[in-house]
Amino acid sequence: MASRKRLSPEESRTQALEAARALLIETGPQSVTLKAVSSRIGRTHANLLHHFGSASGLQKALAAHLAATVCQTIADAVRASRAGLGSPREVVDLTFDAFDREGAGALASWMLLTGNEDALDPIIETIHELVDELAPDEAEEHGGVMTMHEDTLTLVLLALGDALMGKALAKSLALPESAARDRAEKLLTASLERAV
Repeated sequence: MASRKRLSPEESRTQALEAARALLIETGPQSVTLKAVSSRIGRTHANLLHHFGSASGLQKALAAHLAATVCQTIADAVRASRAGLGSPREVVDLTFDAFDREGAGALASWMLLTGNEDALDPIIETIHELVDELAPDEAEEHGGVMTMHEDTLTLVLLALGDALMGKALAKSLALPESAARDRAEKLLTASLERAV
């Protein structure tokens, strides 16, 4: 009989969050349960209860994990774009993919529907920290105009809406599936041109 490798608390938590993320992407937010995650990683239900306290705690930790990894990727793309190595479209695609393919939109909706609104706090806080990091003196530099903050709000809302119903709505309006992404790219490009 093979024995399981003893993981540090941080390794065990990270392994559980990666398994939860995989379940979210593969089968949706309703499958992100303590039982499903513990089964996937070969740990006990009690082990996950120890780390997260409840399914709600697991979902909140997953939201924080998603926010941190996604925002770091987006921050890298923004920095590359500013250095002339990337494009506004890359920033748009990363943001939209985070809410669609990476499951953040479905997770956010699920948490709202199940009354776990405070689980969205890590996502909101991480996005706020990202914007403040990328534009720390924005209000002072632009006479109180918060362009980066407004662009971020628009981009995140477009990405969330697109993840939830974008393809169906675009189809019903006889628009290409990429219509919301195309619109977000135009808005971001115009904003960057005004900032120069």
